[in-house]
Parts: sequence; structure tokens; C-alpha cells
Amino acid sequence: MSTSTAAILGCAGTILSAEEAAFFRDVKPWGFILFKRNIDTPDQVRKLTSALRETIGRPDAPILIDQEGGRVARLGAPHWGKYPPGRAYGDLVANDPLVAREITRLGARLIAHDLTSLGINVDCVPVLDVPDPKGHEIIGDRAYGDTPEQVATLGRAAAEGLLAGGVLPIIKHIPGHGRAMADSHLELPVVKAKLAELEARDFAPFRVLSDMPMAMTAHVVYTAIDRRRPATTSKKAIKQVIRGSLGFDGLLMSDDLSMKALSGDFKQRAKDSLSAGCDVVLHCNGDMDEMKAVMAGVGKMSKEARRRAQAVMGRLVKVPEPLDVSEARARFDAAFDGRYAG
Repeated sequence: MSTSTAAILGCAGTILSAEEAAFFRDVKPWGFILFKRNIDTPDQVRKLTSALRETIGRPDAPILIDQEGGRVARLGAPHWGKYPPGRAYGDLVANDPLVAREITRLGARLIAHDLTSLGINVDCVPVLDVPDPKGHEIIGDRAYGDTPEQVATLGRAAAEGLLAGGVLPIIKHIPGHGRAMADSHLELPVVKAKLAELEARDFAPFRVLSDMPMAMTAHVVYTAIDRRRPATTSKKAIKQVIRGSLGFDGLLMSDDLSMKALSGDFKQRAKDSLSAGCDVVLHCNGDMDEMKAVMAGVGKMSKEARRRAQAVMGRLVKVPEPLDVSEARARFDAAFDGRYAG
């Protein structure tokens, strides 16, 4: 790990090209991320995850995926089961809060079973954003509920289910994307709420789950903290809020550097994110020219980043919690009256 560079990278397709394999061997990213373009069959995904790890010589290297459920799911039919968006778990609260928590954990435990069978050991879940009624729909039903308490409770349940199944969770989008009026994939959101309002609502779930191993930043400007820079590239936001008042000491990764919320070329985006305090940067789309530009702005992981990365990998359980998959899936489907069966 001491030779790893401070980056998580994607690849273009379902198999590694010779150019990609040579590039990854040369730059040695800390980890990788998969998207739908990388997914075909279970055997194919297993071969791809193995090939990715072979390029950097680390059999336990982090391989990430966004498998939330609902509209953010990279694995789907016919090989993998359906899962609901976060809001569907929150809607179970009306019946019994304890049941909602149990089913949220169970859903994440089942997802962990799907992922570990493919060699994937990190899921970009839970979403801890508290949606504002006036906010952009990019969060929407991905949120577990409308209150910080509900989001934190069910977010922790999801994180615990993943951890029990041998998968690392990532809390996102720290310190909170729910109030944003724009989609950061397309433009830079600016949140003008007062700090007290942010602390009480938006930031609260992240404080409750500050013990989690990894977090992903929000490409959002909070004018009460830093009027110029989004959290990803803001020293103030990272030092004072994420590391300070929220108390998060896990591995901090940027959201995708290719999102249009960020400005500057890819080298500069990477340098700005790392100099602000991110431990690693994320680049998702597998575009070779972009990845080369990103890596021009990335060096070896810092001493603190290596410490955090080592602690992160120490959270991976060697033997997952026992799971009767058929029984668990039947119980899960029954909780939603079969809406996500099949």
C-alpha cells in the first residue's frame, strides 16, 4: 500500500485492454470502481475484478461499485436481484421503526452477498443526504427519509449490513447534498443556508456515522463555510467541518472528478482535491486521456492517507456473518409485498 497512488480509477469495458493493464501497473491506483458498462455476467465480473487486482499486485485492493438500489444500481436482471431506493426503507417506518431498521440492514446484507461473490468489496452506500423539498431531485428517493434522525438510523443499518457481509460502506455526500438546488454532475450547486441550519439538519447524519471507514465528498459550495470552493476542494470545509465538527477520521475520497461541478483541467482538479485534504481522488468514466491527466496531479498517498487506508482495510471481516440467502431474500421480498422480487 505504501506504493499506491492517491486515486481510484475506472476502466472502459467488460475486459481490460492491454493499454489499461499497462497503465494501471505503472500508476498503481489505490483502488478501482465499476459501472454498468463493466458488467455482463457473474463470471465476467469475477475475471475483471481479478484482472484489476493483478495489475497492482494487491489481492485485497478496494473495488467499488454504486449499488444503492432503485435508480442507482449497477447490477441488475437477469443475474442479480432488485433492491429498492432508500426512501422505500424509510416508508416502512410508518408500520414499525424497528422493522424498517431490520429490513434496511437485511437489504444491505443481501447486497453484500451479491458483491463479495464477484470480488467487489466496497459499496458507495449509504446516502446520508437529508433532502430539502426545494432541492434538486438528484438525491430525491435515494434518501432514507426527510429527517436527520431517520436518515442516520437507516443509514447506519445499511452500513452495518454491508460490514457484516464483508463489504466496506462509504457515507456520502459529506457534509450533505440534500439542500443543493442543482445536479453536481452538470453544474456547481451553491447552498446559502446559515451554518446553524446546516449543522442541525444537513450535517447531522454524518456526525452520527463519523465512525464509518470511508466518506465521499459533495461537490457543493456552502457559503457559510467557503464562498468560493466546493467541499471537495475546500480546506475550510474539510478541516473545520468534515475533520473538525463532524469528527470524521476515516478515508476521505472525492466524488467523481469528471463531474461538471468542478472547474479547471483534470490535473488541477486532482491537485486541488488532495491539497484541500482528500486522501484519494475518484475518476469514474475510464477515459484514458482523462485518467492520464488526473494522474499527472496525483502522487503517492500521504502518510495520513496510508494510515487511514490501512485502518479501512482492517474493517473488512474475514468471515461474513452467516446468511441463509433464500430465507433472507424471501423475508426481504415479503416486507415490500413482492414489489422488488424477481
